[in-house]
Amino acid sequence: MDLISSHPVLNFEHRAKVSFCFDGKEMEGFEGEPIAMALHANGVKIYRYTPERKRPRGFFCAIGKCSSCFMVVDGVPNVRTCVTPLKRGMKVETQSGRGAIKLFPGEGA
Repeated sequence: MDLISSHPVLNFEHRAKVSFCFDGKEMEGFEGEPIAMALHANGVKIYRYTPERKRPRGFFCAIGKCSSCFMVVDGVPNVRTCVTPLKRGMKVETQSGRGAIKLFPGEGA
């Protein structure tokens, strides 16, 4: 994991290291940090593909105002991973297109 460990102005304090799953692969990050930060530290640069042209998207604004970091998190599409805190055991997936909500068996289409 590539992380900033010292900075002349900012103080970095990391919480407990936790594991999470990204596209079926187990990774580690720090609890409470943005999901996008944990992914970036693990070398993941593409978070979703646009609906029409299938273009890759990754970090852009990093403050939750754009849609570049949308991913599927624990089955929920369109999660802004740049502002969503990482939790132990999260399942994070690359999002294709607009994302589809996964319904439970027996629920409507």
